[in-house]
Amino acid sequence: MSVFSHWPNRITALRFLGAFFLFGLLTVIGEEGPAGKMTLIHVSFWVFVVVAATDFLDGYLARRDNLVSAFGRIADPFVDKVLILGTLIFLAVLPWSKPWVPAWAVVLILAREFLVTGIRGWVESLGRDFGADMLGKVKMVLQSFAVGSVLFVNAFPWPEALFPYVSGLSHALMWGTIVITLLSGASYVQKTRTLLKELDP
Repeated sequence: MSVFSHWPNRITALRFLGAFFLFGLLTVIGEEGPAGKMTLIHVSFWVFVVVAATDFLDGYLARRDNLVSAFGRIADPFVDKVLILGTLIFLAVLPWSKPWVPAWAVVLILAREFLVTGIRGWVESLGRDFGADMLGKVKMVLQSFAVGSVLFVNAFPWPEALFPYVSGLSHALMWGTIVITLLSGASYVQKTRTLLKELDP
């Protein structure tokens, strides 16, 4: 039976394609930003919202119908990382979006993901469970809101009096993402230290 016989895995695959469709839109928008490509930025915002939001749909369907699979366990978080990290990289280098996304923050988030992925692979090779904890889940949600907010700020023609508040909210979400990234990474490192003590008392 194909891994795409069930809707959760189909949705995961569609999300992957949606992420690359978003990257294509951001590539076309390029450096012009709102001045020349407002419609495309508007579409990019809604594509991101749909792809990010359907992360909850495929997980819900898999649990509801008891269709949790090895493919889903690997592909779902992989697609999440492609979407969030890929979009962050674009936003960190494009002139119209990088004021909200400092490059060093993207490096920090990438470093955390590499670290946790490496730790998880090692721990699970020992036969131990190392799934996402609550901080990891909060991190993913906050990252989604932060990335979406940067597109949101640029996708609509805001009144001059309102723009500072919308922009400020986006900055706050990005700083919140940085903080939760550090806390989440520290949490996984602490759990690994505890495990190492158990293995080598």
